[in-house]
Amino acid sequence: MKIYKILLLAVLVLPLSVFSQEQVNDTIVKDKLERPAFESSFLIDNPTNVLFSKNTLEVQMSHRFGELNDDKNDLAGFYGSANIRIGLTYGIHERLTIGFGTTKNKNYQDFNWKAAILRQTRSDKMPISVSYYGNFAIDARSKDQGLFRETSDRYSFFNQLIIARRFNPKLSLQVAPSVSHYNTVATTMRNDMVAIAFGGRYKISDQTSVIADYSQPLTKMRLDNPPPGISLGVEFGTSAHTFQLFVTNYWGIVPQENYMFNNKTTGLEGNKGQYLIGFNITRNYNF
Repeated sequence: MKIYKILLLAVLVLPLSVFSQEQVNDTIVKDKLERPAFESSFLIDNPTNVLFSKNTLEVQMSHRFGELNDDKNDLAGFYGSANIRIGLTYGIHERLTIGFGTTKNKNYQDFNWKAAILRQTRSDKMPISVSYYGNFAIDARSKDQGLFRETSDRYSFFNQLIIARRFNPKLSLQVAPSVSHYNTVATTMRNDMVAIAFGGRYKISDQTSVIADYSQPLTKMRLDNPPPGISLGVEFGTSAHTFQLFVTNYWGIVPQENYMFNNKTTGLEGNKGQYLIGFNITRNYNF
């Protein structure tokens, strides 16, 4: 008799257990994280919300050719002076990466970090991803140039909040307010620059996308306000590589350099406001 009671109890409880398990599984499926809005950790000139998994090493190479200037016989800037940055980022947690890069222009040495605050879910319970990106850069040019009285005069900082959404498998957009700071600037400038960037990607095939980036400075300088940055290009991506080819009016690569000193469109240093061709390449290694 006891055996029948046990069997009867099992028959009654089992459906409840299965139903409960299905509810748990449904909840897990609904709250599953959405796929990344972008392929690369950078969208031309601005960081994206992308953070790679723990123990992932990303190798970055960014290149900006010379100006597209008809007055010079330099093959659309390919023979002109170039700006280059090589960097590494490493995922120490699925929500946190740290990195370092070195840039030719002004010998910038930048230490950077990115953290995921909110992450978009497939159920849309969390409709957006919010990430924080920051860096600390050192201008490592020689003292012989007479540019710096104190070591702290070399320091600059960048802080940005990245709000992104993957609307569907083809379209992703982001908006990113930021604050740039230089310890030392010319008397015609201000030490801080508040700005906002808008960027997007539209996939035209599984591995090819059209990308765009627009950066608008908001702080008014005392003289010669830097104009906005405009970039348009294409992106080719695989599981481990991303290649971006674009036209931009930003010659700098470190973000605060672009927001504070967009010389290519102000006529400073003999420039005539020309656009230029650039590319970004990233390669991921999982350990």
